[in-house]
Amino acid sequence: MDNLITLVNKIQRACTALGDHGEESALPTLWDSLPSIAVVGGQSSGKSSVLESVVGKDFLPRGSGIVTRRPLVLQLHKIQEGKEYAEFMHLPRKRFNDFAAVRKEISDETDRETGRSKAISTVPIHLSIFSPNVVNLTLIDLPGLTKVAVDGQPESIVQDIENMVRSYIEKPNCIILAISPANQDLATSDAIKISREVDPRGDRTFGVLTKIDLMDKGTDAVDILEGKSYKLRYPWIGVVNRSQADINKSVDMIAARRREHEYFKNSPEYGHLTDRMGSEYLGKVLSKHLETVIKSRIPGLQSLISKTISELEAELTRLGKPIANDAGGKLYTTMEISRAFDQIFKEHLDGVRPGGDKIYGVFDNQLPAGLKRLQFDKHLSMDNVRKLITEADGYQPHLIAPEQGYRRLIESCLVTIRGPAEAAVDAIHGILKELVQKSISETELKQYPTLRVEVGNAAIQSLERMRDESRRATLQLVDMECCYLTVEFFRKLPQDAEKGGNPTHSIFDRYSDTYLRRIGSTVLSYVNMVCASLRHSIPKSVVYCQVREAKRSLLDYFFAELARIKNIPSKPIKSF
Repeated sequence: MDNLITLVNKIQRACTALGDHGEESALPTLWDSLPSIAVVGGQSSGKSSVLESVVGKDFLPRGSGIVTRRPLVLQLHKIQEGKEYAEFMHLPRKRFNDFAAVRKEISDETDRETGRSKAISTVPIHLSIFSPNVVNLTLIDLPGLTKVAVDGQPESIVQDIENMVRSYIEKPNCIILAISPANQDLATSDAIKISREVDPRGDRTFGVLTKIDLMDKGTDAVDILEGKSYKLRYPWIGVVNRSQADINKSVDMIAARRREHEYFKNSPEYGHLTDRMGSEYLGKVLSKHLETVIKSRIPGLQSLISKTISELEAELTRLGKPIANDAGGKLYTTMEISRAFDQIFKEHLDGVRPGGDKIYGVFDNQLPAGLKRLQFDKHLSMDNVRKLITEADGYQPHLIAPEQGYRRLIESCLVTIRGPAEAAVDAIHGILKELVQKSISETELKQYPTLRVEVGNAAIQSLERMRDESRRATLQLVDMECCYLTVEFFRKLPQDAEKGGNPTHSIFDRYSDTYLRRIGSTVLSYVNMVCASLRHSIPKSVVYCQVREAKRSLLDYFFAELARIKNIPSKPIKSF
């Protein structure tokens, strides 16, 4: 069973090393689930003397006012033989054989955390003592409860200490060691008062009565020790600490224990209680009880540890691999993560991952629908055809065919194709931006906000340059159709004479509805032919200028910037 306490000691040390000492945290806290014994008492209640008696060593700081200003996690380890020594977790591999040096280190470490003020801190100090004269036990020494602030202490010190003590003892896994002096009325005991508030039935509370030997003559604490005055689930334990004179004379703790035992044995009031009195008995009872509590909590602890490991592994996976501290290591990591993003982006376009199929949807649905909505028949209404033909003829009507009129009608129709062409370019740009964000979320970039923004901005800027080039090239296709017509189309048209008509129609016949309707029909056929051609050539231009270039050079500018930074030693790599 001793191994159980040792195991819990190791887990507590690991928790503290990882910053888990019972405070609120975004990560699961294991500390709160570990059984522990918290020592609670008011100032001058004899709390420090009880701890030193259990340990058998004089090692705690002493003085007036609040001496304990940080929780002290005291882990006792029983060794079979050898010289006793102490170790602090914040000073690994350093052994203290002089316990006066232990006392000084506790004071110094407290000052390192709180400064030389009288402030308190919730960050615990871990002290392990190895001795053949102790039992395996872990105790948490908390600051003594006080009623007023003294010089140098903030006004909130009274409430701050109470809040700290309460944060420990209100946890269901905490065993409360309530220290009360026998020479004061138990009804005014700070330890009993706060213990009763968090443990009303006394199921987790051990009562310890100190200073029994200092009670007024004619009075005794038998009713308290027998549980008649204030009943707890576990029997009260009385102790007799060293007097101030003994402390000044550095009376040996082992001798003090023997004197304590003789006091109870020879006392007419307490003789019948000798077997369950004294600091040595207190240590054994607490050790045995702690073992029992730990044993009962093992299944829950195993479950919590497994759950905590799973959650932390998931968190580590989310955070990604560790980053080197040097500029070269950061640059290498930046390049690796960026290349991974680039590869995933290509996989979306190539169909290995979903999303690239939306591009074909633009060419197969959006562009044809946009061309169909142009409604060329409105541009080729009878009134509009007549207007453009007559305007193109000017002061001299055309002789055979209204060539300038044809050109104006065709150009007025073809120029409207610019709208669907630009819309296709913008739609592809939107899809590519979508795939950039999707690719970022599928890489380690999501774990590094600064790098994510930099890579995302670089990719979007590249896409914008590609979009601008694609728009220019695509609109050029439309403009080319406007500026040079396909002559063969018109040469294949039947002439009036071949149809039996008379080419010497009068000027008035040439502006007849039938004649104009025929012109409008010819122009519509030509425009539809051009639309059919552009429906195939626009996608080719867009893919060439946007999709192909995005696959080839999405992060080229970003990589060039990284290379430039690498060659400028004075400019540091940005932190992730």
